[in-house]
Amino acid sequence: MKSTTQILAKLRELMQRVKVGDTTSCVAAYIVPSDDAHQSEYQCAHDERRAFVSGFDGSAGTAVITTDSALLWTDGRYYQQAEKQLDENWVLMKDGLTTTPSIGAWLAKNLPKGSSVGVDPRLLSLRAWKPIETELTSSECQLVPIENNLIDEVWGQDQPKQTSNKIINLKLEHAGIPVAKKWEVVKKQFQEKNVEALVVSALDEIAWFLNLRGSDIDFNPVFFSYLIVTNDELLLFVDSAKLPSDFAQHQAENGVKISVFPYASIGVEISKIVAAKESKIWIAPTSSYYLSALIPKSRRLQEVTPICVLKSIKNDVEIEGFVNSHIRDGVALCQYFAWLENQVKLGEEVDEISGSDKLEAFRRSKDKYMGLSFTTISASGPNGSIIHYHPRDDTKRKIADQEVYLCDSGAQYLDGTTDVTRTLHFGEPTDFQKEAYTRVLKGQLNFGSTIFPAKVKGQVLDTLARKALWDVGLDYGHGTGHGVGHFLNVHEGPMGVGIRLMPDDPGLQANMFISNEPGFYQDGEFGIRVEDIVQIVPAQSQHNFANRGALTFKTITMCPKQTKMIKKELLNDVEIKLLNSYHQQVWDTLSPILCREGDEFTLAWLKKEVQPI
Repeated sequence: MKSTTQILAKLRELMQRVKVGDTTSCVAAYIVPSDDAHQSEYQCAHDERRAFVSGFDGSAGTAVITTDSALLWTDGRYYQQAEKQLDENWVLMKDGLTTTPSIGAWLAKNLPKGSSVGVDPRLLSLRAWKPIETELTSSECQLVPIENNLIDEVWGQDQPKQTSNKIINLKLEHAGIPVAKKWEVVKKQFQEKNVEALVVSALDEIAWFLNLRGSDIDFNPVFFSYLIVTNDELLLFVDSAKLPSDFAQHQAENGVKISVFPYASIGVEISKIVAAKESKIWIAPTSSYYLSALIPKSRRLQEVTPICVLKSIKNDVEIEGFVNSHIRDGVALCQYFAWLENQVKLGEEVDEISGSDKLEAFRRSKDKYMGLSFTTISASGPNGSIIHYHPRDDTKRKIADQEVYLCDSGAQYLDGTTDVTRTLHFGEPTDFQKEAYTRVLKGQLNFGSTIFPAKVKGQVLDTLARKALWDVGLDYGHGTGHGVGHFLNVHEGPMGVGIRLMPDDPGLQANMFISNEPGFYQDGEFGIRVEDIVQIVPAQSQHNFANRGALTFKTITMCPKQTKMIKKELLNDVEIKLLNSYHQQVWDTLSPILCREGDEFTLAWLKKEVQPI
């Protein structure tokens, strides 16, 4: 737990000095989002302002500081973590509960009329800005942009520099489609929407569109940049020193010419385009208020970008890469779980950190491995009940045969990105642990085998994964499925499956890849999650939804699900057949590879784990 008393005192002193417009009034509250200037889910150390000011370092959360209060809003994945990390200066606001007011509503109720609330306009999306602004206006308060970031001023010389690592070319053998072809598709949508330019701030969209990858944010193969696409030009705003030495050749191979501008000049160039063109300019509502405000409201097309949707539907080369990378990843997972079970059986010391290190070593030995796709969630016993737990020296537990072990991990490969969770017990699970595991598995099997109409919103399917838990009054506090990037971010929009509405979801379509990951968490005792990555594929359906088209899921994760945790009497015949069929597929896929590699130890473990029930 970090002491924030001095940090808050310095911040409040700065808040008193900030003058709003031409008035003498200061800001009564300051909002610190978790975002960087690109609204990224994960940040480099330079942009971890909310973690710096609050001590809470989960990936989602917003801090609000007034003259006498400090509050942190975060969702159900992080309630336990926040309670452990916030010191006595902070109040945890459990976002998602009906009793928790929104940030705007709380400010409107607790600030005097006429108050100003400040925020760095680069760190808040227009979509997040608008509801706060509306609620403040209703109480005669206002939300104002503060150009100089106050957290940066408090942080001072100790703030890490923004990362600026080398960019690499993603060859067409892995990317599949040249930039020129992607550009043609975007320009066709320009015609349909009557727009002349597209402003792109999402880092994964830029990396995918340009067939480039970076490493400016840990685990995310992206680089700090902006992109403007017009009918005639591609304007890339980036530190030119980061570009690969063969960037000219990369452009030639992709059939394009890319004009490079300084990263910080994005605002100037947007203003020039606004002045020079007459039609609308496309910018996502998830882009920052700062960028959006540079475009007059009447000139904005505020929709999810065409690149975002195109990126989510994988091409043939990306699909092949996804399948192959998950096979290699499955071998590594089996090698780890076989090794881990044996270590525990022998009484050898393995803790959450040494275990995750061993798993990474197995992955590192695989072809095309580029790194992890997120920090491994290696969680034993009560740590597993913290949904996004990351082991540390002061929290790590021994992995033993008395506790449930949850391992959520993934890797980046040149040809795909993986994300898989398995929950195991190396001793004798309790009856309740087995029931909870079985109900989670029932939801996973039923969700993964459902047939649904093309372009149905992901939210519609969420209940399928929860029903077996809901039947006995159990639930989980996270989404059921998220998109996955191709050698890109492990969490990818615009689609997803969860209780909350995803406003940009274009509907589920063939060759999107999403996770299938129901779970259950008994606070302070254990956690259960079973997660596969699934490909959306055409399905056979008698009536084909009146020619709308039928879709289903194809599981590409290759790793057995522990059957000793199952209460078989809770599974019906269809569910048993689905599980046995999946395990046969895992055996047929992985056993020849293990035989070829001469890994008899892992092969024996795999044969045991895939026995039909």
